[in-house]
Amino acid sequence: MGYCGRLLTTLALLLPLSACILTPGKFTSTLDIGRDRSFTFTYVGEVIAPPPSSLPGKIGDDDARPSPNRTAGAKGPAKSESASDRARMVALADTLAKEHGYRSVKYLGNYHFAVDYAVSGRLTHGFVFPFNIDGEVVIPFLAIELRGADRVRVKAPGFANDDSRGGGEMGAALGGLGGAGDAKASELDGSFTLTTNAEIISQNLESGPTTLPNGRRQIIWRATPETKDAPTVALKFDALP
Repeated sequence: MGYCGRLLTTLALLLPLSACILTPGKFTSTLDIGRDRSFTFTYVGEVIAPPPSSLPGKIGDDDARPSPNRTAGAKGPAKSESASDRARMVALADTLAKEHGYRSVKYLGNYHFAVDYAVSGRLTHGFVFPFNIDGEVVIPFLAIELRGADRVRVKAPGFANDDSRGGGEMGAALGGLGGAGDAKASELDGSFTLTTNAEIISQNLESGPTTLPNGRRQIIWRATPETKDAPTVALKFDALP
């Protein structure tokens, strides 16, 4: 099992069965990594949560009603949304909005959120998005792992759809935590763009990177229900002192 699988297995053991399993909908995401370890990550678009009452250990109420809101492009009939579920989703939006990096979080109804997230820093440690302790949010869309003194591995398991349970290692690690896979299978629609001036050791896009006018290399992955391989790249940059 790879890094993301080990991470998810650990999180599954630490978090309660009611943990919220978020998945992407329509989105645009970017990651810029410099050879000096500087990085900026953005995610703008939809985030989808499973109905809280559908998770293990949760009992829904009888106040279910069709959600008045549907996001553009959502497939299938409108799902029912109970009053208690809606209250939990609004509370989750409020919890996420308090976390550093979230420029805005809005609950749209029908278990869909509109998220605008951006964070910059230096890669002296790993990075995972999203993860929120108070909101019990688990399953990273993106994970960055430092490997040795001068290498980094980036993997975006949330931007692929290996199977109906949520994709490969994610599904295997967290298959018992709820049914977010169906939403992911039908609504995954976005792009993930990596730019870097670090050395690209390996990457899994068949067409490979392109060179921009400023000399940086760029890789653009598309994420759809048919995407089976999670975006993955390994980079070499300046060693830590």
